[in-house]
Amino acid sequence: MPENRRDRIIKNLRAAGFRLTRPRMAVINVFAETQGLHRTEEVHALAQRECPSLGLVTVYRTLSLLEKMGYLTRVHLENGCNAFARTDLAHGHHLICRACHQVVEFPGLEALMEMLAPIAHETGFLIEDHMLELFGVCPDCLALRET
Repeated sequence: MPENRRDRIIKNLRAAGFRLTRPRMAVINVFAETQGLHRTEEVHALAQRECPSLGLVTVYRTLSLLEKMGYLTRVHLENGCNAFARTDLAHGHHLICRACHQVVEFPGLEALMEMLAPIAHETGFLIEDHMLELFGVCPDCLALRET
């Protein structure tokens, strides 16, 4: 049986020397069991169902750890807030539905790297990384609009 996402995260956290406390596991379970974007406060509320004593500081720390280990990515929303989404690709970009907040990850495109070279040359920047987030309406929400 192939290793699932949750088991892989647990195995890698243990291998890196991190303790798997009940509060930390509650946060991990939110992302193992759900899709889409979650703001920190939403993660806190969802994880508190499993661990009522979970503090907001623990949520912030766990989200930061999971982001550093590459299991989550921070998504910058249009309103200036941040949310987190699962990462399933080594380097992906995101399509974000404005209506239902569904997140679809798609692979980094080679054409994008070609576009960055002239920008780096023109501005003098050494571009080390990039992030692409596209906002729009998913097919399901478009279908609802048309009915």
